[in-house]
Amino acid sequence: MVGFVILYFVYQRQEKLYHAKCAIDGIAQADCSLMEKIWTDFTSANFFILLVVIIAFMISNASRAIRWQMMLKSMGFKTKFPNAIGAIMAAYLTNLGVPRSGEIVRAGIISKYEHIPLEKAIGTVVLDRIVDVISLLIVIFLAFVLSFDHMSGYFEKNFNLMTNIQQLVYNPVFIASLMILGLIVAGGFYVYRERIFNSSLGKKVANILKGFMDGIYSIFKLEKPWWFLFHSVIIWLMYFLMTYFCFFAYEPTSHLGPIAGLVVFVFGSLGVVFPAPGGMGSYQFLVGESLGFFNVNAADAFSFSNIVFFAVQLFCNILFGILAFILLPIYNKDEK
Repeated sequence: MVGFVILYFVYQRQEKLYHAKCAIDGIAQADCSLMEKIWTDFTSANFFILLVVIIAFMISNASRAIRWQMMLKSMGFKTKFPNAIGAIMAAYLTNLGVPRSGEIVRAGIISKYEHIPLEKAIGTVVLDRIVDVISLLIVIFLAFVLSFDHMSGYFEKNFNLMTNIQQLVYNPVFIASLMILGLIVAGGFYVYRERIFNSSLGKKVANILKGFMDGIYSIFKLEKPWWFLFHSVIIWLMYFLMTYFCFFAYEPTSHLGPIAGLVVFVFGSLGVVFPAPGGMGSYQFLVGESLGFFNVNAADAFSFSNIVFFAVQLFCNILFGILAFILLPIYNKDEK
């Protein structure tokens, strides 16, 4: 629901801009339909290139599955590749319904079919996301270096809310409130520590936390850390190529180069991070903003963002996610 609401407001904004452009170009309002333009642009896209993009998407998922298997193996769990990649695809599908719920589903599936304690599986999924955040920060830094004027100008103009956040964080009342709350919690825990640790719930929570931390620390026990790094690079290289290749599937963006691809990829990634199903709405908005840096008009940028989002994000995640939910029980039917 959140994604559709965001997409609706983004569409309304783009429709006003498109009508204004039609008025300038002398096109009658009756012949100026943004929805019709999006459909025409989508059906005229190069579907062979979109197929190549889907292949790049699946290569990234294969590398993510192998990387995850390495984490689990470092804890003594040898897993099957179909279960690992199937759990990942099922997680993507679940995220389209409830954002971030896929991480729990992913851990639950691998725990069920590979007989891994759930808390350990969750720990590795969290570790996987931590590595992704670090990778995204590296990619953002690279985009800043290679396209400093575009990136710095946009963030300086649109993210001045950081000043308000800093004012809140450094507010004496805010700091004092946090300190008082921390002292109350720490004091209560200290006073009742023995009762907490000796209770059945306390022991259960302690075991869960230990398993969770084992999953986090699995990165320090990897047998082949460079192989882990290789797959991390492949994952994000494929993500970048998915955006860059899509440029050539749509005529108004076919002239753009790899630097533009990197910038658009970064903005699109930030849109997907937003807690909406697959980044719906936020993805279209930020991709449109970034394409504006390279003189792609708003309507064409909006069409491009929807081609990528619906052809790749939704189609791939729904198709392969459904296949995962259907095939995983069949693949594991002989397991006790």
